[in-house]
Formats: sequence, structure tokens, C-alpha cells
Amino acid sequence: MRTNLNLPLTKTLTALFGAVVLLTSACKKEKAALPTDTGNTPSKLSTNAIGVAGPKGVCYVEVNNNDIRNVGNYTLSTGEQLFDIAIIFAANINYDTGAQKAVLYFNPQVTNVLNNKATYIQSLQAKGIKVLLSILGNHQGAGISNFPSQAAANDFAQQLSNAVTTYGLDGIDFDDEYADYGTNGTGQPNDSSFVYLVTALRNLMPTKIISFYFYGPAASRLSYNGVTVGSKVNYSWNAIYGTYSVPNVPGLTAANLGPAAIDIQSTSSSTAASLATQTVNNNYGIYLYYNLPNSDVHTYLSSVSNALYGKSTVYTGTSTTGVTFYQDINYGGTVTSAIPKGTYTLAQLQAYGFVDNWASSVKIPTGWTVTMYANDNSTGTSWTRTSNTSNFTTLSPNANDVVTSVKIQ
Repeated sequence: MRTNLNLPLTKTLTALFGAVVLLTSACKKEKAALPTDTGNTPSKLSTNAIGVAGPKGVCYVEVNNNDIRNVGNYTLSTGEQLFDIAIIFAANINYDTGAQKAVLYFNPQVTNVLNNKATYIQSLQAKGIKVLLSILGNHQGAGISNFPSQAAANDFAQQLSNAVTTYGLDGIDFDDEYADYGTNGTGQPNDSSFVYLVTALRNLMPTKIISFYFYGPAASRLSYNGVTVGSKVNYSWNAIYGTYSVPNVPGLTAANLGPAAIDIQSTSSSTAASLATQTVNNNYGIYLYYNLPNSDVHTYLSSVSNALYGKSTVYTGTSTTGVTFYQDINYGGTVTSAIPKGTYTLAQLQAYGFVDNWASSVKIPTGWTVTMYANDNSTGTSWTRTSNTSNFTTLSPNANDVVTSVKIQ
């Protein structure tokens, strides 16, 4: 595949251009009235991290490129999990122009994680880690801030609740980015939309987690008719990586707010440690991590955990040697996890992030042989490769976007 317009866009621009975004977008530090309704306020979950006193660690993983199971591979030196909440980044709000309604969309990589919930979701939950699904726009005009009516918000909330139930998730995270409000004839952000949405979702999921990435038009629309977003969500956190800024969400206490946010792959370790120290000193309950890679970064994470808990971080995973398939030519786009030697059906490959009729290039360890098949169960046209291959269109016959099963020796 070359491109896919229905892939969630990276948050990297938030980190790189945060200062510009703050000047040009309605995205931060907006005020709302204190809640007047108390009958359905969510209970605030324990403020301590798993098995240890201190802020909870919340980690976004771009599943287009990285394996979310890696969240479970980091512990403190005393054995407790480093991360408390793992967030699948991300599902999308698409717009059905025929039905004129917002619809929940999963790209192939998110679909793979959800459909293989025992592998990706339940394995983290078995370690005590909560798993949320992040929801953001997809350039189609639909977003969390422009539902035209309470009924429309209720409908989308039902779609989210159904997904949480179907895939055994622990909750939903909202991110008001990339909606491109007004596209396809959709409306602009309004004051009632986000309040209606979180109210409906809280009614449908009274015991699940709802969180808000404090960004976009929704951040300035947190109250409507005396009901506040803060009375319906459990947590909110700063959205600008490498900075410290307390989200202004009335109804949430310091224990449920995260003013510190880092991009693991771009924020310096010294800045990350400084932000952690500020979090502890000011008694806030959340520390936000973004962009956890597949590689071992425990040394970097130790700079944070030492400040948060007085304990270093240990990596408990294994560095797996294996074959990696790429969505695009020249080893671009989404990449699978390393696939060890073996014979794989499509269903077995999907556990590594492989998608049917999708691969365009492959990296092969020295001395290994990979046989790729056009059909499932090692059948159909085949191609045998013994070294890295950067462009499947150069193979004869063309192997681009047709591989379904493989044998690795």
C-alpha cells in the first residue's frame, strides 16, 4: 500500500509545533462553570500507580507502528508495572455522508489489535494495566465538538460503548484533533456537543474510564446547561509534549489531572525528569507518556520513574530477531512486529500486526529464507526471498499488496 487516508495522524506535530498550535487553535486552558449535577459523577479511581504510591503512568501507543504489548514490558525495580493505563492510538470518527452521521472507524492496525484482544488487550489487563481506545477525527468533518443534536451524540456514544463491550476495553479517551470541522457540509464546534457526548457515554458506561486529551475546540466547551465535562470524565491531561500545563477542567481534582506530558522519542530525559519532579511536588496524579517504541527504552524511562517513585525502570521484554513486513515500499509506513521462524497462516500473522494484501517491502535477517504466498495456508503464487526486499513491485510476478501467508526458515 502507498497511502491510506483513513489512518490516524501522528501526534508528532503537537510536540514539534506546540507553541504555534497554542497561538492558532482553540485548544488549551479554557474555563467552564463548576458542575451543578452530582447524581452521576464518576467515582474517581485510585490515585496511586499500580502497587506503588505516586502518579499514574498513562501511555499512548501508535499501533500503526508499534506493539502495544510493550507497555507491559516495563516494571519498576521492585516489580510493579510502570504504566497503569495503555491507550490504543487511535480509532477515528468518520462521517457517513449518506446517513449524515458520525461513525466509528478502525483502520487495519487498530482492527488487528481489537480482533486479537486476547493477545493485545487481555495480556495487558492480566498485569493490572487498563486499556483504553483513543478517539479522534479523520479529516471528514466529524468530531467530538460538532454533534448537531443530543440524539446524534447519543448515537455515537452507543457506538463507543458497544466497542468497549465487544473488545473488553476499560474505557474511552477523547482527542479533539484532525476533525476538519465543516468538511462534507458538517457544522462547526458548538457548546453542547462534547457535554452531550460524555454525558451519554457515562450513562452507558458508569464504571468505565473516560479521559480527555486537553486539546482542540472541546477544551473550551466544557460546560453546557449546568453540566460539566469534569463531572463525567475520570481524567484529563496536558497535550503539549515537553511542557507542564495544568488542564483547566473544573470538577477534576489534582489527583485526576496530568500537567506533564512527554514524547518518549523526542523529549529529552532531563526535561522528562524535571516534569516528573514538578508532578510529584505539586501533588498531581497523572504523568503522560506518548510514543512508546518497540525497542528497549528503560534507561530513558528510569529518568522519569526515579523522579516519580524513587525507583528505576526495568525492561522485562525480549529483543526478538525476526522478519518485519512494511506497508509501503522502501520500508515505509506501518511495520509488523518481528516475526520469528515458522509457518504462518493469515490469522497467525495478524497477531504480529500483519494485514492481508498489504505488504510492500520486507526486512530479513542474514541467513534466513522467507517464502511469501498469495493465498492463505501457504498456497497460491509464491516468492522466495533471502535478503531485504525494498519494493515488491519489482518481483516477478508483482507481489505488491498480495501476500497473505508466509513460511520463514
